[in-house]
Amino acid sequence: MKTKSKLVRIWKVLSMAFVLFLKIYWFKIRRKPKKEWEKLWGEIGERFRKTLFELEGLLIKIGQILSTRSDLLPAAFIRQIEDLTDQVPPSDWKEIYEILKKEWGDPYQHFLVIENTAIASASIGEVYKGVLIDGREVAIKVKRPNIDSIIETDFRILKIIIWFMDYLVPIPKGFINFKVLFQELKQVIEQELDYSKELQTIMLFKERFKDMDDVKIPSVYRELSTANVLVMEWVKGIRLTDINGLAQIDVTREELAKKLIKVFLPQWLEPGIFHADPHTGNILVSKEGKIILLDFGMIGEITKKDATYFQRLIESVLTKNYSKAVDCLSHLGFLLPHADLKTVEQLFAEFISYQPEQLKEMDLIALKLEINDLIQALPVQVPTRFVFLGRSFVTIEGIVSHLAPDADPIELSKPVFIEWVNKQGNSKWSYVWAWLQSHPIFKFVHSATEFLNAPEKLERLKEIEQRRQFQFKIYETNKKQFFHLTMLGFVGIVAGIYTSHDLILNLSVGLSAISIVGYLFISYKLKKWLKYMPEKRN
Repeated sequence: MKTKSKLVRIWKVLSMAFVLFLKIYWFKIRRKPKKEWEKLWGEIGERFRKTLFELEGLLIKIGQILSTRSDLLPAAFIRQIEDLTDQVPPSDWKEIYEILKKEWGDPYQHFLVIENTAIASASIGEVYKGVLIDGREVAIKVKRPNIDSIIETDFRILKIIIWFMDYLVPIPKGFINFKVLFQELKQVIEQELDYSKELQTIMLFKERFKDMDDVKIPSVYRELSTANVLVMEWVKGIRLTDINGLAQIDVTREELAKKLIKVFLPQWLEPGIFHADPHTGNILVSKEGKIILLDFGMIGEITKKDATYFQRLIESVLTKNYSKAVDCLSHLGFLLPHADLKTVEQLFAEFISYQPEQLKEMDLIALKLEINDLIQALPVQVPTRFVFLGRSFVTIEGIVSHLAPDADPIELSKPVFIEWVNKQGNSKWSYVWAWLQSHPIFKFVHSATEFLNAPEKLERLKEIEQRRQFQFKIYETNKKQFFHLTMLGFVGIVAGIYTSHDLILNLSVGLSAISIVGYLFISYKLKKWLKYMPEKRN
């Protein structure tokens, strides 16, 4: 990994953030049209991606997590960072060897061989192959040198940026809650930093799937594993994208697709942890046709409370009790504390009552743009655990479609789901499954993104949004005026110093001070208004 001093790292990130903030504020002042905003967010995403690649470390991991938050961030920005890869140059072997010595003493009291070329290299850790004294092959996952210091620095930078955005950038709370986003990022990355936590996760997965013959979880060597080093069983397998390799085993691709669903379906429906990063590099197939799961650094969790409220949510939809459904969404964490529950309830009811046949009479492009704006205006944010759950589902769905392109995913899933229901002894899930298959809207809406094409035009909400925008512009205009006065004061200060004119200097200092106080006061009022906006609307 490139070595960057802390000051250089801080300067590069903060200067990028400051320049981007100025561009955004300039666009707001100039009231640029939507097309120009799309272009701007694309440029911001491109610069963001280039900076991440240059500095590496935690920033690439943050970019990967942000790329999953299409519910919070503009689509043009997401498109620039959604293909971020975690492949970075490996560290110098001498530095890696020093880490191993610090953790084990003399590494060769445990190993016959440790290959000094990394077989995988990511932003947080690297993997090396080794052979134990007794001849067993193992994978040695080592945390990168100085990564803790780099991550500490990056978190400090993020805190500064988020403080700045939260207090000085006039973005409605329903669009992005920066503090919540920061806590989610920190929680996910700290989990991945501690290999002792990943070891515990692997043990939990091994226990969970101990009775399932179709899945293989690598064993771990607890006596050699620490917070910085993880030693695992070396497992050979075939990538799911290796068509020639899959053709050599005695299991059809459709059977592999069913096995994959069988492995992941319980993770999505039962309380407990689930694999949150199931891309094709982390899922292999053994020669016997077993599904091999690797890399448990990034996980999500469905609590018993989540499972309970999720089931109540489905029951509420079935019985058309939308107030109860919104209450369930609130308990699940989808609604921010200041959410207007009546507005969300109406949106929910309109969505569920929608019939796909109405599309024939609608301007789809105009409707999609309107619904996009509406959703961003609502105080809704998807909790990270559900973002990861959706990401896990979509990734596995894509792999299944690749393995069995001619098969119907519903038909592939049906026997697996019925088998799971029979084991659970839960007839309610059978009822839910039948309802989901019969309801026309769920036949039409295949993924979460198509939700934007579903609801009818909501005129009442549109009027509320227009009133909100009017009040928002008043505050923004006041802030712009104070900003211009501050700039005028600064020009006067420079002129006073240059001409040695005390009166001009004193007046300019006074004007600047008053303008700054006014700017901060209006910012405070705007922040307070945004916080209590739903109550004012009522």
